[in-house]
Amino acid sequence: MSRQFDLLVFDWDGTLMDSTGMIARSIQRAFRDVGLTEPSDKDARFVIGYGLHEAMQYLGPELNAEQIQRIVDAYRGHFLSQDHELQLYSGVEEGLLRLQAAGFRMAVATGKSRAGLDRVLAATGLSPFFEVSRTADEAFSKPHPAMLEYILEACDIEGHRTLMIGDTTHDLQLAINAGTASVALSYGAHPLHDLLPLKPLAHFDDFSRLTDWILAHG
Repeated sequence: MSRQFDLLVFDWDGTLMDSTGMIARSIQRAFRDVGLTEPSDKDARFVIGYGLHEAMQYLGPELNAEQIQRIVDAYRGHFLSQDHELQLYSGVEEGLLRLQAAGFRMAVATGKSRAGLDRVLAATGLSPFFEVSRTADEAFSKPHPAMLEYILEACDIEGHRTLMIGDTTHDLQLAINAGTASVALSYGAHPLHDLLPLKPLAHFDDFSRLTDWILAHG
């Protein structure tokens, strides 16, 4: 059977790493630290995948640049004090090994900063799996297509041969904007009923099932 896709592009938080709960709590604590009403869990989870400044501006549209920076700094303090506790989702490392063995090329498009992504790639040992990566401080924030367009150009692969894999509406809209297909993971930041209207090719609640599907249909 001929292959549909050559390149698999993964989001990080909520897709490969079980970090959405900690991100949401760190956002809420950051707002509280600077004397502001903390956002709801739903709102804090919604902005996961945005760049940090874009996320905080979305949650506090009335805030000025100085206030946003204070929240960002507070968030980083909370998150970095706990990120050593974070784990990959079950089946991720095994799945990436299987996909690599099958000849798929792989990349990462994430709302993390470059420093943050490099830190977790080193901590998890996953760096060798990914040919290229793009972060929120190197491109416009999701769902702007620039992040994925850079990866396509760097890999010299056309959009229709690329599959975006993520857990948020931002990931799926990014794929639409960049002209690629997508699949959704329902165990991350955004609920499945929000993901389905963006028409992913498939959706999964387990990374191993995602891997099986790609090997069979990708």
